[in-house]
Amino acid sequence: MTGFVSPSEFPTVRPRRLRANQGIRRLVSETHVHPSQLVLPLFVREGLDAPRPIESMPGVVQHTRDSLRKAVASAAHSGIGGVMLYGIPSARDAIGSAAHDPGGILNVAIADTISEVGDALVVIPDLCLDEFTDHGHCGVLAEDGTVDNDSTLERYAHMARAQAEAGAHFLGASGMMDGQIGRVRAELDAAGFADTGLLAYAAKYASAAFGPFRNAVESALEGDRRTYQQDPGNAREALREVDLDVAEGADIVMVKPAGPYLDIVSAVARHVNVPVAAYQVSGEYSMVEAAAANGWIDRERMIAETITGIHRAGANIIATYWAEEAARLLG
Repeated sequence: MTGFVSPSEFPTVRPRRLRANQGIRRLVSETHVHPSQLVLPLFVREGLDAPRPIESMPGVVQHTRDSLRKAVASAAHSGIGGVMLYGIPSARDAIGSAAHDPGGILNVAIADTISEVGDALVVIPDLCLDEFTDHGHCGVLAEDGTVDNDSTLERYAHMARAQAEAGAHFLGASGMMDGQIGRVRAELDAAGFADTGLLAYAAKYASAAFGPFRNAVESALEGDRRTYQQDPGNAREALREVDLDVAEGADIVMVKPAGPYLDIVSAVARHVNVPVAAYQVSGEYSMVEAAAANGWIDRERMIAETITGIHRAGANIIATYWAEEAARLLG
């Protein structure tokens, strides 16, 4: 065959030499995930007397305050970088009042976590109303049933101040309201919390992969969030959202979900000069766990592969429900 070059004619050109054994593969690996880059999402529910398993997320539970303390101590011991906290109140209302109550479940969980681990973990509570509203949306509703963006910003400001007062290091602004980072940053600075950071869920897509999470927080949502979360078909819009959040004062920007949006993770990482996070969400976790439980995939290899792929795409920080296990597998 004209132009064909047999490997035997050039025996020195053999990339397989770099894959010959585990030691060589480890030596030349281009992508290394350090445990400190992993963040563990945790749920804490008001009124529980024992941890409650989440059926759609095998191995994940709603914590009590006491079991949360044990969980964050374990997380710190594992060497991971941080925890994200989600609170589930026993009572909800239309404006999510429990979100800014100093005695509300999320705010006491923040204080409990700081008391337990101090600065050994970066503590990042969720700054959003969806866990606290009786309608399940991420903001307050207008008379016509739509989410009122600007009224919601005022609720976020109150919530942010309460979380900062509880001791949070960073606030995870996940509501996808226009102007949320600027409003919260202004509130924090005015209240003397200039050192409290903001992690912006800058490119959060309206994804089907959030289903198990909504079970975990017992969401009351009817309908969907497509008027404020991003359309899965849009990429340029993500960069616009990121630019706005950075301009408003975001210290870290995040893409959510991670796996179906690795192209967005990569584009954002090339586009900004702040750290980039990605969230391996509940649906990604549950799909792997379900397939592994049926014997269809190698669970540990899939965990390592998916998290490595997220980092390879450009994420400096990875939120994953496997954070502690991944620290062992990849560390």
